Amino acid sequence: MREAKTAAIIGGGAAGLAAAVAAAKAARAAGAAVAVVVYEASDRVGRSILATGNGRCNFSNARPDAALYRHGDFVAAAWEALEAKGAGAEGDGAADPGPANAVLRFFADHGLLWREEGEGRLYPLANKATSVLDCLRASCAALGVEERCGFSVAAVEPPRGPGRPFTLRLADGRFERADAVIVAVGGAVARNLLPEGLPFVEPVPTLGPLATETRWCRPLDNIRVRGALVLRRGGAVMARELGEVMFRKYGVSGIAAFNLSRLAAVGDALAVDFLPALPADRTEAFLRDRRKALRAALGREVTWDDMLRGVVLAPVADVLLAAVGLKGKTPAAAAEAAPVAAVLKGLTLPVEGLGDVRQCQVHRGGVAVEAVDAASCEVRGVPGLYVVGEALDVDAPCGGYNLHWAWASGLLAGKSAVEGLAPSSGSERGEGEPCSDSPCLVRRSAGPSQSLRSCAQTPSSRSEPAGSRKRGRR
Repeated sequence: MREAKTAAIIGGGAAGLAAAVAAAKAARAAGAAVAVVVYEASDRVGRSILATGNGRCNFSNARPDAALYRHGDFVAAAWEALEAKGAGAEGDGAADPGPANAVLRFFADHGLLWREEGEGRLYPLANKATSVLDCLRASCAALGVEERCGFSVAAVEPPRGPGRPFTLRLADGRFERADAVIVAVGGAVARNLLPEGLPFVEPVPTLGPLATETRWCRPLDNIRVRGALVLRRGGAVMARELGEVMFRKYGVSGIAAFNLSRLAAVGDALAVDFLPALPADRTEAFLRDRRKALRAALGREVTWDDMLRGVVLAPVADVLLAAVGLKGKTPAAAAEAAPVAAVLKGLTLPVEGLGDVRQCQVHRGGVAVEAVDAASCEVRGVPGLYVVGEALDVDAPCGGYNLHWAWASGLLAGKSAVEGLAPSSGSERGEGEPCSDSPCLVRRSAGPSQSLRSCAQTPSSRSEPAGSRKRGRR
């Protein structure tokens, strides 16, 4: 009988590392013999963390709101469960108490300092994503978490009977065993390695630029404006986003476009508002008053170039005027104020789809939330199997919300997995049964004066005898 238990985390990104720290910390607190192992297909953990926020890592938001998420009720229930379990020690975070601050307490307890920028975005004080990853890896090392980099898990097979472990099929044909498995990879990868039969929403990229009709975008390629984007469908306003808008040859990019990409569909209309602080019903009067003021200041008739100078950049003015059939050098007639006001408040660009999908920050889709217990992130009907982060059909706008979910779901699953393996009382866990306690602490990887095993092949990876291999889904 295998006395020590193993909690395997598949994926060494944000959710996976949070799960590893939480599991190892819970095992140590319980005095349980639970080895925590992270399987990462690439040559190092945390690559996805380093790429976030242009290398700065907008790791959370000071005002997380479950209503902003797809399947917000599920997210709210998971946050509530995490708060009930307690996240980290009694550390002081850098934000006011709130329903989702278990994440901030976790980072405060593990040494991270941060600052708040616009719209509640939280960044590490050092302004580099490496500081977030360094705190996580240092905690993994202190808690004895084992990293196995270059280990690509191709399939997770459920236990074949009570008291039996999960089988992890590696891409190179070897296999490993685990008593609990936390899947912390992207939705597309998760679908290939999870057991068949789980309800699944096909992953699609989102939080990216939008492709639109390009007539007015091409002349403005790489020009940035601070404005608003309004998404309309059949004449009805679907959403409005303030923020930076960056024109590209294929359409529009920037945070405002990224957020609307979660809602936009082919055939929608995207309107660029260049004067978001000015009400639409006052824009025409603003132009008429401006015409009078400029005529008095310049002592001559004013052109549309004069009228838009200082309001928008010259290339933008050229496009706006062309869109209503005017030229910059022509005198600004009072009767022309109405169409110019309209285009200033809404240059319309028909949506043709996503732009450069390589820029998309997340994928929408994954395991359907109905198949997962929000109180633990455990898959219903498969005790010991947990799904977190982007593997679940949960996503949110830009602003640190998606990483906040990754940390929160990872923490919840890590704690829950150890609770399932090492309850306060009971016998060894079979399918749906509690497991036995054990006096040992978290396993530490072997190595000279080093508790963190990084990117090393381990002797525990085995080849299954020919004829006994059962292939899982790839």
